[in-house]
Amino acid sequence: MVRLRSRLDFPVSKRSTKGSIKIADHKTSVSLENEFWDCLKEIAVERGVSLGALVAAIDANRQHSNLSSAIRIFVLQFYRYQLHR
Repeated sequence: MVRLRSRLDFPVSKRSTKGSIKIADHKTSVSLENEFWDCLKEIAVERGVSLGALVAAIDANRQHSNLSSAIRIFVLQFYRYQLHR
């Protein structure tokens, strides 16, 4: 049986941080929780790309209504893939 951890085991930030990212020669603002910013930066380092390049790739391939949602889905899928490979 899998034990699900309580919320107290993983404190979650309730604050979003707005960041400015350059995509296709224009700046756009993205609001994400700090944990997602941290994960996104880790993924960019692991892939050897800049944060802007990673976000631009997510933006180019997104099917979701907004960029913040697309980034959250990307981060979730990235770590799920890491877990199951």
